[in-house]
Amino acid sequence: MRSVLTNEILKTFSKWRSSIAFIAIAVVVPLVHIAFYLQGEAAAKSLARGLTQDFFLLGNLLNGYFVTYVVLNTLWIHVPFLITLGAGDQLAGEATGGTFRLLLIRPVSRTRILLAKYLTTLLYTCAVVLFLGILSLVLGIALFGTGDVLVPGRTIVIIPEAEAPWRIGGALLLALWGMWTVASLAFLLSSLVENAIGPIVGTMAIIIVFYAIGNIPADLFRDIKPYLFTTYLSVWQQALEQSIDWHAVASSVLILGAFSVGFLAATWYIFVRKDILS
Repeated sequence: MRSVLTNEILKTFSKWRSSIAFIAIAVVVPLVHIAFYLQGEAAAKSLARGLTQDFFLLGNLLNGYFVTYVVLNTLWIHVPFLITLGAGDQLAGEATGGTFRLLLIRPVSRTRILLAKYLTTLLYTCAVVLFLGILSLVLGIALFGTGDVLVPGRTIVIIPEAEAPWRIGGALLLALWGMWTVASLAFLLSSLVENAIGPIVGTMAIIIVFYAIGNIPADLFRDIKPYLFTTYLSVWQQALEQSIDWHAVASSVLILGAFSVGFLAATWYIFVRKDILS
């Protein structure tokens, strides 16, 4: 299993398509930081304007933690797209390249090959999310220093600087857990088609449609919303609430985990019975 997994990891990370996610992050994240460096102070003051009527706000509101929070908000659409570039290519890429038969003549079961590819998918997802978070945090602290975290929303939350490191770290880990579910969906779709573009387009279409359904203010769609995995992808935001709802966090983590396991089980069922023609 170890040699199969090592081969899959090396194969995945050596592909040009897998590098696109890291290149995009390496370009976009510094641009976001430069934009905040040039005019971000005005944005932070604008967000805190409602508080200044009742409180004296001291310290550095525009800091590395705040900018990292802004960057994490790309988890809705942009990061899932980058993740599908690698996850959607795992099985469909073999079909496109005509290498499935060569892969399956090894004295290794289909289940072991599938698990190696799935673990590689999770590792790739982990690398993309952590690269995004760590790069943003390092650049942010280097440019803006540290301070309390201003979290805008329906109410403005201010997290003390002393709590900021573990709060941001927790948000990253919860975000990673959600992105593993997205990667699992792309992995499932990758087993259904023979073109690597299909899982990418299919995954993004499902995410966009589910987000749209979840945000339509109608009773029918409100009843459907708890059954959509996209409903729980925002669990990372719980780590940045004034008071963390641990019950909601545990519930979301378990539901996302169940979706991931379900997607993997469906992929296994399809893959072990798949008639490989090329």
